[in-house]
Amino acid sequence: MIPQDRWLLPEGIEEILPPAAGRLEQLRRDLLGLYQSWGYELVVPPLIEFLESLLTGAGDDLELQTFKLTDQLSGRMMGVRADMTPQVARIDAHLLKREGPSRLCYMGAVLRTRADGFGGSRSPYQAGVELYGHRGHESDLEVLMLMLETLQVARVGAVHLDLGHVAIFRALIGQAGLSREREVLLFEALQRKALPEIRQRLAEWALPTLSHQWLLALAELNGGPEILDVADARLAAAGEAVRASLASLRWLVDMLRRQWPDLPIHIDLAELRGYYYHTGVLFSAYVPGQGQAVAQGGRYDEIGQVFGRARPATGFSTDLATLLLLGATPEVAATGVYAPPVGDGALERQVAALRSQGERVVRALPGAAVEPRSLGCDRVLAQRDEEWLVIPLPFNP
Repeated sequence: MIPQDRWLLPEGIEEILPPAAGRLEQLRRDLLGLYQSWGYELVVPPLIEFLESLLTGAGDDLELQTFKLTDQLSGRMMGVRADMTPQVARIDAHLLKREGPSRLCYMGAVLRTRADGFGGSRSPYQAGVELYGHRGHESDLEVLMLMLETLQVARVGAVHLDLGHVAIFRALIGQAGLSREREVLLFEALQRKALPEIRQRLAEWALPTLSHQWLLALAELNGGPEILDVADARLAAAGEAVRASLASLRWLVDMLRRQWPDLPIHIDLAELRGYYYHTGVLFSAYVPGQGQAVAQGGRYDEIGQVFGRARPATGFSTDLATLLLLGATPEVAATGVYAPPVGDGALERQVAALRSQGERVVRALPGAAVEPRSLGCDRVLAQRDEEWLVIPLPFNP
């Protein structure tokens, strides 16, 4: 018996059909042009590579998201990329080996074992940029602004920006002397904003008074940019690393306000997405009605250490299919010339000339009665007085 559902795709795996596929390709080209205008060079990492390289510095989350298989040639474990960031880090550290700042961009399909959210995709078309070789917050700002311009090019409106900084949590954990087990428990509770649980655990652990107060404050320090004033006061004695991180967030907000004065900015010091991967500032872009971030990034220094070159790094990524869905990318107007089947030399020369001028020329096929407009053609190539001319539709032979 022949299965009746052999055309069905696995859950979370999508295909993009015309005309949306054309819009996606146009968005890809527009973003490549944007990134190149900022000095970012395109790299094309492989779809699959050895697992130990693919998962470098990415933590358990990415490992769970990666499809694994055995290489029949070497017997080693391989993975299908679920995120291109570690691959680009390998390229920068091991292949390019540049001394100064290196700006790289990428675009391509990734595959994940699970969707990020309910009804999400397991096969996003990932795009992003990475800036290696600079440790200052100026490079964070550059990447952050490029993320916002990416959303602008995709015509994604009503963007809200969330900012956080994992170095603050790291510093407070170090001062409190928490074990790895307790660090994980507190981290998970902070992600859920579970204030009663956080209070209970901090009380049970009998931490020093100041450490108790500082860690409890993290769950409450979220709001508009003015929350940074509150954070400065409540964490004033928490050490230079904390003060420097807060100053970095304040500087980013001030600089963003100059370029994007109407951008809603939310600060959340308990936002620790990618905590085991990122090392500094975090940023995520949201739009109303969309539970998941439409673009996100941050700083992840020293990722290239396993490849022999520890490099500071910052970057962001997004899914082009999501941007296409949420944005107002215009439909490409259907234009083209409907030409007769293969014919004499004059006809063939005219068809070739039109295509060389950038025209879309669709050839008729003998025996196939087709309305030219159904093929996206608004003109026809017809012979008049032994000369082949392009004539607008409607056409009367």
